[in-house]
Amino acid sequence: MPGDAITNRRHQFGAAMLATAICASSAAYADTSTIGRTWPIVEPDALNEIEGRAGKVPEMRKAFGARADWSAMRAATLADASRSQTRQVVPFYTLDREIRLPDGQLLYARGYTFNPLAYVSLPQRLIVVRPRDLVWALREAKPADFVLLAAAGTSEHTSADPITLGERYGRPLFLLEERVKARLGLTVAPVVVRQIGQKLELSEVGPEDRSSSREHAR
Repeated sequence: MPGDAITNRRHQFGAAMLATAICASSAAYADTSTIGRTWPIVEPDALNEIEGRAGKVPEMRKAFGARADWSAMRAATLADASRSQTRQVVPFYTLDREIRLPDGQLLYARGYTFNPLAYVSLPQRLIVVRPRDLVWALREAKPADFVLLAAAGTSEHTSADPITLGERYGRPLFLLEERVKARLGLTVAPVVVRQIGQKLELSEVGPEDRSSSREHAR
């Protein structure tokens, strides 16, 4: 009887070890086991689909030409500042349509004129410059300032557009639009625009001050 008890204990221990091994083996392969029915994926790979569609899009340069020739890249023209001077303007705005409340009551009539600076503020300066003085403008600009590119007319040509120049110098550049030119009363460049009270101060920079600034930078 004692022998039989020992044999039974051995059988029980062996069974327990086998069960442990099976469980351990199942746990080890649980991540790669297949349970139930499976079907192949029929949807196309998203990345491959994007790459395929992107390959069918025509190259912008071939379709529309160089960016510098796009009509959207044409800036307003300004003359060169012949001397340094400072002047002030009030950027009045006149409504070209009437404004009514939801109930139909007239709030502002068409032709109403007001000064936007009485309600909002311009926290940064605007530095308006022609392409040939861009390096000077970038040297003078503070991090929060906006640098706007003006065109110089037919006498001066640049093949670089604002996007290319911005990538080259590592700073966002903006085009001077005709409506902004008219609103600010701009005539020459370079000019630094900043708000003083409810007016705009326009500091036009002549050639001598641009040259002296370059000398100080050296």
